Amino acid sequence: MSEKKITEDMLVGDIVNTHPEVVETLFSVGMHCIGCPASQAESLADACMVHGLDPKMVTDRVNEAIA
Repeated sequence: MSEKKITEDMLVGDIVNTHPEVVETLFSVGMHCIGCPASQAESLADACMVHGLDPKMVTDRVNEAIA
């Protein structure tokens, strides 16, 4: 498993830059704006709220993807 666990307060841009393998997971849960400039400065929790997604579910899926 990755040493650093992804948390809801991390920025989407930082997550994607550090773990590009999560892009497919984010797309699969309905977060299609990964390249959008706004998403680069949004926390994962904020991005989930905008997309009507459960932050815990998305965070769990992202952590599974980097495991």
